[in-house]
Amino acid sequence: MAQYSAELDEVFLALADPTRRAVIHQLGRGPASVGDLAGKATMTLPSFMKHVRMLESTGLIRTAKVGRVRTCKLNQERLTVVEDWLTQQRRVWEECTDRLEQFVTASEKGNPT
Repeated sequence: MAQYSAELDEVFLALADPTRRAVIHQLGRGPASVGDLAGKATMTLPSFMKHVRMLESTGLIRTAKVGRVRTCKLNQERLTVVEDWLTQQRRVWEECTDRLEQFVTASEKGNPT
């Protein structure tokens, strides 16, 4: 997973902010205009646009402008780097708990390994 380290750091940094997580959550329901997304945020539009640019630069969202309306869309493929990392971590912890269970079971039978 070391080859994904920079990518993973970048995505986690983007997801570290609650405003950006809220945008990702809302876009999980479908595309939305920046205006609609910003309407739910408690900040000015220029401040909100910094969050949009961060999400776009990390590849978590894509934007397209038609006329005066910029629409954002979630790039679900980019979230796979997080999903892959979590899957790997889950596997490591399951192996640890499996070994612990074997140890406890063997200890209860008076046969520690």
